[in-house]
Parts: sequence; C-alpha cells; structure tokens
Amino acid sequence: MKVLLVFLVFSCPFFCICGLQGRASEEEELVQQVQPVQQETYLIKECLNNKYTHNSCKKIFCHPWQRCVGGNCICKLPYQCPRNGTLVCSSSGRAFRNYCQLKTYECQHPQEKFLNKANCMPAEKFEISLDYADSQSEGLIQVKLVNHTEKLFMCNNEWSMNEANVVCTHLGFKTGAEHHKKKFEVPESALTSSQCLHATCRGLETSLMECSLIKRSNINSNQNFASVVCHKEDDRECSQFHCVNKKCIPLTETCNGINDCGDLSDELCCKECKNNSFHCNSDVCISNKYLCNGEADCLAGEDESQARCGALREQKPNPEIPEQDVVIPNSDTDEALCEQKPNPEIPEQTVVIPNSNTDEALCEQKPNPEIPEQDVVIPNSDTDEERRKIKSQLPLLKCGVTNHRITRQKRIIGGNTAGKGEFPWQVAIREGSGSVNCGGIYIGGCWILTAAHCVRQSRVNQYRIWTGIIDTIAYNQEIDTFKLKQVIIHENYNASSYQNDIALLEMKSNDKGKPCSLAYSIPACVPWSEYLFRSGHQCKVSGWGLADGYTKQFVLRWGNIHLFPNCSDIYEERFFKGMECAGTFDGSIDSCKGDSGGPLVCMDSNNVAYVWGIVSWGENCGVKGYPGVYTKVASFFDWITHHVGRSLISQYNV
Repeated sequence: MKVLLVFLVFSCPFFCICGLQGRASEEEELVQQVQPVQQETYLIKECLNNKYTHNSCKKIFCHPWQRCVGGNCICKLPYQCPRNGTLVCSSSGRAFRNYCQLKTYECQHPQEKFLNKANCMPAEKFEISLDYADSQSEGLIQVKLVNHTEKLFMCNNEWSMNEANVVCTHLGFKTGAEHHKKKFEVPESALTSSQCLHATCRGLETSLMECSLIKRSNINSNQNFASVVCHKEDDRECSQFHCVNKKCIPLTETCNGINDCGDLSDELCCKECKNNSFHCNSDVCISNKYLCNGEADCLAGEDESQARCGALREQKPNPEIPEQDVVIPNSDTDEALCEQKPNPEIPEQTVVIPNSNTDEALCEQKPNPEIPEQDVVIPNSDTDEERRKIKSQLPLLKCGVTNHRITRQKRIIGGNTAGKGEFPWQVAIREGSGSVNCGGIYIGGCWILTAAHCVRQSRVNQYRIWTGIIDTIAYNQEIDTFKLKQVIIHENYNASSYQNDIALLEMKSNDKGKPCSLAYSIPACVPWSEYLFRSGHQCKVSGWGLADGYTKQFVLRWGNIHLFPNCSDIYEERFFKGMECAGTFDGSIDSCKGDSGGPLVCMDSNNVAYVWGIVSWGENCGVKGYPGVYTKVASFFDWITHHVGRSLISQYNV
C-alpha cells in the first residue's frame, strides 16, 4: 500500500489521480545507425534486433488459419477453421471444405498448394516454368493455366517483389526471389500469344494461383515480360539490408510497403515510410492501396479509422464518368455470356468470367478485331475475398466497447466524475468491512486484473469485488458483490522494486454451477502486443484515489494522460521491463493513493478500450517531471492466458 508522504520523495505504489512531465522527442532516441547512413533515417535498430517477420504477431495480424501464441503465428488444426466456405482443390487434387482448411494442411505438407475453388477435376494442372536462361533458378516466367494448353509470359507492367517472391516460393525456393533484375532474350518463335498474364499479389501467398490473375493484351517485346532470379541460400556477406531469412536487399528498398525480403522483415521496424506506403503506429509500413479497404492491417486499426476513411467511403462515383470494369454475373448459358460485347463508347473493359467447367472454351475464342481487346480475369484465382470471408467468420470477443461516449476532461483532481457506464470494466476491491483500498479491471468470465501489491493470497476470503460501481458509499441496486475463489500473484513479483506487479483474482459465481454473471460490466480488451500503442498516445486512467489536497474521494474519477518514452532516464535504475510511464506534462493528472490496481485504458482507432496498464507506483502524486508508473499488461499476455485460458481474452485468432 502506498504511504503518502508530502515532503519526502521516494518510490511507492499508487493508490489516485494527479501528474507528469513528458519528453517531446517521442521515439527519436530509438533510431540509431544500424549499418550505412541510409539506414539511419528509416529503420529502428532495437526493433531489428528482435528479428520480426511475417509470423510475428506482435507486429502484424496472423492469417485466419493461424493463431498468435508466444508472439508467433502458428498454424491451427483443420478442425479449428470455420466450417462454412467455398470448396477448394489443392495442387495434388485433394479436396478441402474451404480455403482455411487447405492452408492449415499446407503448413504440414508444403507441397499441397492452392489450385482453385470448386470441385477437383483429375486433369486440372497449373504449371510455372523459368525459361530462356542457363539456370533453373532464373529466367522469364511462363505459366500454363488450369485446363489450358498455351503458355503465357508474365506481364512486366506493375511487377514488384511481391509477385517475384510468390513465383519463387511456388517453385520451391523458400526465401523467394533475389532483388535484382536480369534481361533474358526470348526467340520470336516463342511469341505465340498476343496476351500476357498480369499478377497482383500481397506478397505472402505460397501459390501464384492465390494472386489476382488477369489476361492482358501485350506488345511483342521482351521488355514487357517479367523475369525472376530466385534466391538460393548462401553465406554471402551483406553490406546493405540483411533480411531475417538471410537474403540481402538494397537499403533503398526498405520501408516502402513492399515485401522485398519475402518474410516482411524489411517493413516491420520503420520509423517512417517512403512514398506510396503508410506508417502504422506499430512502426510497420503497408502499401497505400490497403488503406480504407475495410480490413485493418495496422494493429490499432488506424489505416481504417473513421477520421481517415469516413469522407472517402462516402464519396459516390461520378455519373459523368463511365464505369471501367464490367462484371458479368454467373449464368448457366455460356453462349449468352460470351456474346456480350463491350460498348465502343466506354474505355477498355475488364470482364470477369464466372466459375465454369468450360472456361477453356469460353476464354480461347478469338477477339473481334473491330472491338478493343479485353482483359479477362482468370476464374478461381485471387483468394483475397475468400480469406476475408473466413476472417469475418472467426469468433470475435465483445470487449472494450461502451455505449457511452467518454468526453474530454482536463483533470481528475478537482471533481470531474465518471458517468454511469463510462468505465464498465472498472471494479473496486474491498478488504473485510473496510473501505475501497484498490481498483481492478474486469477482463471477462470470472476474472479481475489488479496489482500484486494490492492483495495477499492468505487473505483470499476477506476480499470482496464490487462491479458496476460509481459511488462507493451510495447504495445502488446495479452494484454486484463477489467473493473470491483464488488470488494468483505473479511468481516473480518483487515487492521492493514493483517488478511484475500484477495479479489475477478469480471471483466465485453467485449462482452455483453457472459462470459469473455481471449485468452491468463489460470487460476491457487485453492487448497481445507491446506495439499496439506508442509513446504520445492519449489514454485514460480512473479510480477512487486521493484528489486535490490529498482529500479522499468516494466517486469514480478519471482523466486523460499520455504514454511517455524513455522512462528509464527519469527513474534511472528503478524502471524495468514490463513497466510503462504515463501522465501529463505539467503534472496535473496522475494516479495516487487509492488507485492502485486500477486501469489505464487506451483506445484504438475504432474506440475499443484496451487495458494498457495497471496503476503501480511513482514519486508521490502529481509531481512535475515524474509520471506515474504502470504495469504494462501486454508484457504479461502469455502469463494471463496461461491462467485464464486463451479463448477468454484473445481478441483475434482464437
């Protein structure tokens, strides 16, 4: 418990809400020179040392066929996928209930790649070859589509390392493509088609058939065909950027929103991003084409925020501008489908051919020379829509959302009180018949999160949890009281330094044999990544602690404070891993005696509240230059899930 000393300054646990002084530089001190000067501007050395990749869920979302365990994306088992979906076929002719099940099976059997959607046919094959080179690992790319006899070159237009890495991965080169271009000559006799195949990939697909494929007209020139040099593992020294998978790419190609490395390691530790890419708060660069597309790519969803995307989504197409793409609906009459012709007054059209067993007959008809040549979307390609559908079917916890808007307030001290339902995750902890001495955070089920210094395992029978409470002395029929079943204090909690100052309380259900029922409480979301919020982010702290003049308060109060960088410089040798600093620059808002164990919640771009910190300790209350110190909950995600179960608090990829 915190002992309030007005004249002596020393470290103590927090129990109110009062101050702090921040630093204006935020993350500038994190960026140090890694190798050459070019790396200094964009890359963060300390982050690079963690060797994050596309399977690091502290930085990015896992695929819907994966789940986040111990900071890594690992594959689920097939039965853990949603049951609904489109039938798909693998490259070996094996049928799967949906795309998710195929991808989970591919984790154990890498040769089983996606082939197409719909039932498998014995004759279906998809082939990629590298031709017109002396090595089997390089050359011009030729593709033979399912049930087609002709080979098509890949279009060079808009070709990037995203597509190159997918082609090489498809061919069995685990680390993808080399980052340099080579020119390969092709005999005129090989130019048998006036079309090439245009691919658009996200960069993490394992089969080219998972990308969007479109047949396009092409000028008979070598310069319009894409080529690759696939990476073969070696021990060459790298003077540029060394990817986690040992590839070497130019420093100029980092932090540009393109997966040049093939394992995404060049995009996960960026202080800023280059043209045509967006910088997530987690220091990840994503392509601008993924902004406002209805799917969050940044951990806190800032790429899909209402502020950023609201006006864009409300824009309606200009009726004076003709539509560019014409999608032909599914029809049982293939003849009617193929007889539809583009309007000569409308610019070149894209025609989407629906799934059909007669695709070859449909698509190989000769174009009318009087009609502009059409782009044809390859049926059964582009699994992005299927991936999104599977993602939408995954269970999503209802947490961190309140029906009440939390308004901005300048300070807690002085009497600004919380309204009914504003902090539905806030609970009060009372010992025996005494008053409230600590706060806690409801995280779901029968579980409460609090500070270790607030509780003792030997007193489990003396504690009472009050939920749905605002006023601690006024009777309210919405208040529920729970006894405790157990107290779990972190095994490495240090009472002298407040390291690992975290504890879990399991409440007893008031209805025997049934789960805890909290009618007026909503759990706060538990963060799984330490990169979800960054220094400077505004968060909210709440509690019943001392206010102005160190006067005791009985009504829940709250205030806005900011996360602070470099607290190890402020508290020198007393600030440890697993701690977080937060407060105001002038020290007007802080936590104090009576607030310990209570929540520091941060809102993501969708206004969902995450319990980012637990009120722990500090230098008295509201001292300018000394922010409050909180237990950083994200650092203890695995510890929490070990005790309460992953399905209870895993916001994503259960």
